[in-house]
Amino acid sequence: MEPFKVHILGCGSALPTLRHYASSQVVEVRDKVLMLDCAEGTQMQLRRCHVRFTKLSHVFITHLHGDHCFGLIGMISTFGLLGRTATLHIHAPEELEQMLQSQIEFFTHDLGYGIEFHPVDTTHKTVVYEDRSIIVESIPLQHRMPTCGYLIREKQGLPHIRREMIDFYKIPTSQINNIKNGADWTTDDGEVIPNSRLVKSADTARSYAYCSDTKYIPTLHEMIKGVNTLYHESTYGEDYILQAEKYHHSTARQAAMVARDAGVGKLLLGHYSSRYEDENVLLNEAKEVFENSFLTSEMDVFDV
Repeated sequence: MEPFKVHILGCGSALPTLRHYASSQVVEVRDKVLMLDCAEGTQMQLRRCHVRFTKLSHVFITHLHGDHCFGLIGMISTFGLLGRTATLHIHAPEELEQMLQSQIEFFTHDLGYGIEFHPVDTTHKTVVYEDRSIIVESIPLQHRMPTCGYLIREKQGLPHIRREMIDFYKIPTSQINNIKNGADWTTDDGEVIPNSRLVKSADTARSYAYCSDTKYIPTLHEMIKGVNTLYHESTYGEDYILQAEKYHHSTARQAAMVARDAGVGKLLLGHYSSRYEDENVLLNEAKEVFENSFLTSEMDVFDV
């Protein structure tokens, strides 16, 4: 099965601490490397997680609070110094485009590669990127400014052809794709070998939803129904629910309610308030509602 992994680069909230970096993740899916948010310090964390800079192709920004995008211009500049030539695609609310272009013009010279900006409508669930193997959709969220999450899905692959059948029936390589697409095989003696004997089921397509930052949305589960892994902000515990409501954030318990109602495989908690020296209080609150909940921490890697 092809890799589908989430690398946690930062899982803190707006106030920097010595324990957590602000929001950023790297997702390895199939042969691609995608980034979700790019806070201050992201490029240093990217080095630590040993993901090759050259493989990063797309950056998806949820909203324009600094703890989600202050690291972008620094990373772009460093890529230029390292001799990058491949275009870097930035997907973000449209307000970022002009500001980012001004920073690029002021702080970088002869960057050496292209930056392609793709504005994202944060008000509707829409496809923001698609290729032959994955699709990325925006997820409208409710925060103090235009914000969206992102849903990364694999496309359903073709069945696997059985190696022993290729050898037994001496099926030429030129016919393998036809069989994967449903064709039977006819032997030299005229015997028809049904497709069901030649192939085994394709790997089940996997999905990952990234929801940070947002207030609790009772209907959010409808847009992420059945995803394998959900990252949902859990800035506060129930002891600070009034602050969560005031600043349009969620509690760990509310994140677990979304996971439970969506029927997800596992829940990743993050975007912790600096108030908490020990985030296990958040984990315990989440587990009361959704048992398969996990704390995230820098350099953690989760299989989707």
